[in-house]
Amino acid sequence: MLNPLQPVLILLATAVLAVVVFRLLRLPPMLGYLLAGVIIGPHALGWIAESDETRHLAEFGVVFLMFSIGLEFSLPKLIAMKRIVFGFGTAQVVISILLVMAVAWVLGLDWRVGFVLGGALAMSSTAIVIKMLAERLELNSAHGRQIIGALLLQDLMVIPMLIILPALATEIDRDTNDLLVAMLKVMIVLAIILFLGQRLMRPWLHVVARQRSSELFVLNVLLITLGLAWLTQLAGLSLALGAFLAGMLISETEYRYQVEDDIKPFRDILLGLFFVTIGMLLDIHVVVENFLWVFVILVALILAKVIVITGLSRLLCTDFSVAARTGMSLAQAGEFGFVLLAQAGSSGLIENPVLQPVLAAMVLSMLIAPFLIEYSESMMRRFYRSEWMHRAMQITSIATQTMATQDHVIICGYGRSGQSISRILEQESIPFIALDLDPQRIREATTAGESVVYGDAARREVLIAAGLMRAKVLVVSYADTVSALKILRYVQELRPELSVVVRTHDDSNIDILKEAGATEVVAEIMEGSLMLASHALMFVDISTGRILRRIKKIREQRYNLLRGFYYGVTDEVDDGSEKIFPRLLTITLIPGAAAINKTLGDIDLTSLAVEVTAVRRRNIRGLLPTSETRLEAGDVMVLKGTQENLAAAEMKLLQG
Repeated sequence: MLNPLQPVLILLATAVLAVVVFRLLRLPPMLGYLLAGVIIGPHALGWIAESDETRHLAEFGVVFLMFSIGLEFSLPKLIAMKRIVFGFGTAQVVISILLVMAVAWVLGLDWRVGFVLGGALAMSSTAIVIKMLAERLELNSAHGRQIIGALLLQDLMVIPMLIILPALATEIDRDTNDLLVAMLKVMIVLAIILFLGQRLMRPWLHVVARQRSSELFVLNVLLITLGLAWLTQLAGLSLALGAFLAGMLISETEYRYQVEDDIKPFRDILLGLFFVTIGMLLDIHVVVENFLWVFVILVALILAKVIVITGLSRLLCTDFSVAARTGMSLAQAGEFGFVLLAQAGSSGLIENPVLQPVLAAMVLSMLIAPFLIEYSESMMRRFYRSEWMHRAMQITSIATQTMATQDHVIICGYGRSGQSISRILEQESIPFIALDLDPQRIREATTAGESVVYGDAARREVLIAAGLMRAKVLVVSYADTVSALKILRYVQELRPELSVVVRTHDDSNIDILKEAGATEVVAEIMEGSLMLASHALMFVDISTGRILRRIKKIREQRYNLLRGFYYGVTDEVDDGSEKIFPRLLTITLIPGAAAINKTLGDIDLTSLAVEVTAVRRRNIRGLLPTSETRLEAGDVMVLKGTQENLAAAEMKLLQG
């Protein structure tokens, strides 16, 4: 007898392995789930048989996905983007469906099959596209706003599609009646749920929240979600519609974000299982036998969506490069396409010989999507002159503002942290240039006369235009590890001796950033903890001096470059006495320098009261120096000492 735990273990082990591999490749985990389903499914290794139990669990994944979309549903956001969402987005979905229906008619397929396939292929992957745009800091760009508008409309279109599907699966002579009955049911159910729900939801959530029980709150959310899903299914509609309505009702309350955090683990796990079951539907043998059809569908899908979306975007009077990048970003299939095909397949509306090649083409299009998005900009610059001219004008504008600047600080990001840094630099009369991607923020800052320009700091040409080769320090003021790693890569390529200070949210990425070339990494959680601890100690009658010494000791252990910077911190310091305090000096060992091939012990800079805090080398970055560290040509040494002692140390290192 088969152990009932065995299929679960197989499912979990395969899913975990596939997701780990795809995360290492920086691809969406959803693709890992799909691959896991293909491998262990009944059409490949056959480790797990397709059953009603797995299908029911998969339906719960769709339920929680639709609930999340309901939570994100925002009427004000829709109104603000109405031209893009209801104009551009609706036209894209409708034209895509009509095109597929025309092709289906030519191939002799039923119009209902063409309608469902058109709806499925019209969808794009919200998970892949939003993730890629966020990593590339393009959510607020011209093409980013169009993409978000189109994805928002596609998500909303899933609801009527799921309502219409059961009616389409019935006999042809009952289509009209079933559609009318379905629409009548929808109106009645919507009226009841929205009318009563809006009046009951907030008071009931208040009652539950006042109990101050997290498990009760989560149970209540599950009850509301599954209860409304059950009601809509009872009315002959889909579970997904009820879940969407539950999310929409909760989104109107102040508990929206708490609910979103609580429901996320359930949603992600069950949604992952749904994609595993989709992968199990894919019959590799049928795909191989129909490889030509899979290839044709894949190419037609990508080309048709690029052409349709680019053309519609141009009708909005956008630049061709923006329109083309929008088209390439939305050219793939999406997760909701699988939802629609799974429903159509289970109802018998689409036969397996038609379903399999389409499923395969959709999966392949999603695998190709990250590469299309990644290289869309470089393709536009290569083939479209105005995009290159636009970039050139942007770079020229940045270079013009920094041309006369020397020994300045480059601030990457002009949010709250970047603005705080700039205020301190202004007080010390230190020149700086800030790079940011928020047009409104830049407009307001430049109107106030601040040195801020529009530019993506994670681009090589922008950093060069900002005066990277002449800068004294570069600061990454936003906590985005992916973007920071790109910046560090360009700095190491162009000017490895430049000091780079990087902000990060916590300690988890410190080693990665230091290995990439960061001189220092500041974890905001740690700094916040230090401030909290210092204030707490003040209220338990610990002296100010003792508190400062404690904080100093912790910072010395954490930040290599700050060691020794807090001597006499409780004393008054006159302006003329600053020379006695230690400071940092960066020295590059040029070919022929006296210190090359010598160890730090041989040079003995401690006799000059100078400390070597770091040695940076192109292949070994963030090297912690010891007396046995042997110096090489091109090494960048970070020294700490008084001004006079540093001058003597520099002479000893270079001239002997």
